[in-house]
Amino acid sequence: MTLRTLFIISLILVTNCIQAQVGSVRGVVINKSDGEPIMFTNVVIEGTTKGGTTDVNGYFTIKKLSPGNYNLVCTYLGFDTINQTVLVKANEVVSVNLGLKPKSRTLRAVEVNADKVKAENNVQISSYEVSAEKIKQLPAMGAEADLVQYLQVIPGIIYTGEQGGQLYIRGGSPIQNKVLLDGMVIYNPFHTIGMFSVFETDIIRHAEVYTGGYNSEFGNRLSAVVDVTTKDGNKKRLTGKVGLSPFLSKIILEGPIQKLSD
Repeated sequence: MTLRTLFIISLILVTNCIQAQVGSVRGVVINKSDGEPIMFTNVVIEGTTKGGTTDVNGYFTIKKLSPGNYNLVCTYLGFDTINQTVLVKANEVVSVNLGLKPKSRTLRAVEVNADKVKAENNVQISSYEVSAEKIKQLPAMGAEADLVQYLQVIPGIIYTGEQGGQLYIRGGSPIQNKVLLDGMVIYNPFHTIGMFSVFETDIIRHAEVYTGGYNSEFGNRLSAVVDVTTKDGNKKRLTGKVGLSPFLSKIILEGPIQKLSD
C-alpha cells in the first residue's frame, strides 16, 4: 500500500469522524392563540446564517450543528419575536415547540409583498399557491368564495358546470387530474350544481396547483394535480361560524378535544 493511498484513507476516516460529531434541531411553530401551525416563517440560529423555514404544517429542521448551546430566534409579521435556548448533542436530534403570540399593538395597515423576492429565489414552473385569504379576495358567485372559482382565473384551466362540474387543465380530460385532500384522493371534488367544490374555504390552510412538471409522488395522473391541505382547527377554545347565501348554507364548529396548554 503506497503512502498516497494511506493518506487518502486517513483523510476519509477523519472526514467521516468530523461529520459524525454533529446534531440537528427540529420542531414546530404554532400560533399560541389558537394552536394553528404558522407556515413559511424563519427560525434562525442567533449570530449565524444557519436556519430553517417552516412548511405548510409548521415544521422546520436545522441540520449539521456542532455540539453546544444555541439560541433559536423566530420572527413573523404580526407576532412577537421568540427566543429559545437549545442544547445540541452529537448524533442527536433536539425537538422544540415554538409558540408565537400575536402582537397586542395595532398599527395602521401596511401591505408587504414578498412574491417577487420569492420568485427570484424559488422558481417553480406551472405551480400556483392558493390560500383561503386569496380565495376570499376574489369576487364570488352567490356571495360565497370557493376554490373552484379561484381555479378558473389560473391560466390553462377551463371549467364547465355540466355533470356536476369538471376541470379541463391544459387540454387534459377531468379524469387525468388528481385532487388531494390532506393526501387522500377525492374522486368527485365538485357539488352537483357545478359551481362550488367540496372544499370549504374556511378550513383550507394551503393549496398547491400543479398544471405540469410535478413530482413522482403525484403519480397515476397525466394532466394536473390540486393538493389541498386543511387547518388543524382551534386548539384553545370552541369557536364556530354560520353562513348563508343564495346557493349554500353552512355551519362550522372547531375546538380542542384536549385544550392546548399555554
